[in-house]
Amino acid sequence: MMEEKNGTTTGFILLGFSDRPLLELVLFVVLLILYIFTLLGNATIIALSYLDPNLHTPMYFFLSNLSFLDMCYITSTVPQFLFNLSGPDKSISYAGCVAQLFVSLGLGGTECTLLAVMAFDRYAAVCRPLHYTVIMHPRLCSLMASASWIFGFTNSSVLTVLTFILPLCGRNEIDHFLCEVPALIKIACVDTRSTESEIFFAGVFILLFPVSLVIFSYGQIVRAILRIKSAEGKRKAFGTCGSHFIVVSLFYGTAIYAYLTPSNNYSQDKGKFTSLLYGIFIPMMNPVIYTLRNKDVKGAMTKILWKIHGLMSV
Repeated sequence: MMEEKNGTTTGFILLGFSDRPLLELVLFVVLLILYIFTLLGNATIIALSYLDPNLHTPMYFFLSNLSFLDMCYITSTVPQFLFNLSGPDKSISYAGCVAQLFVSLGLGGTECTLLAVMAFDRYAAVCRPLHYTVIMHPRLCSLMASASWIFGFTNSSVLTVLTFILPLCGRNEIDHFLCEVPALIKIACVDTRSTESEIFFAGVFILLFPVSLVIFSYGQIVRAILRIKSAEGKRKAFGTCGSHFIVVSLFYGTAIYAYLTPSNNYSQDKGKFTSLLYGIFIPMMNPVIYTLRNKDVKGAMTKILWKIHGLMSV
């Protein structure tokens, strides 16, 4: 056990997958490669959205916001996780744990809201094409993006306070690879049912409200697409929304399982792998999903590469 100071532990041990040394080695190699790839992929999307005039649209404004968000999101957890995987030291300071929880929850909540905003953007593009530029004007886009960040970090402030006001009584071993709400609640030494209820309702608000907006938006989108007579028009409309729908389904599905599953049905091992999915692997997959399925992004990348090649050939 680590020392206590004023009744509060000075740090925590993140047990992670320490009982599976081979898995730790595999995860370290895979995560390091994917982390570097994700930073490069998201930075490329941001750069393309800025450099190519054809991508100066609301859709790519939100996509570049999402890319920046994902870079921050995985950086809030992956470097610490890689450090813990690289040797016997699995510790994280108390302040570091609070910061990691606050930042990762804030960025996760922001992503929940931003994905719903992006669904509304797709709804406006498909269902209101003649009024799209009027509806999604730059000022509104900036306001919605800003509101997503404010909403995410306000929710994070509430959840972080609710989690860390619980007395831990010197218990410092967290059966997880990061500081996450369900794992932290399990090491509290008091009855946590009221806190779990409060956190559950906060989770319902931050998750189910955006999900409801996404379901409404895509319900209207599907209705609009089915009214399109040409097969080419349907294919183009589905292509426009397909990448975003894949990301939404993966992110919301795993996040809802992690935060809205009753604690008596919550398996710690399943929780770890669920966190790996929605907190690390899905943000890492976003650049691949958006670039491989998006002709505009691929076209912009080709043009920029040709320009660079032309400059180098001179």
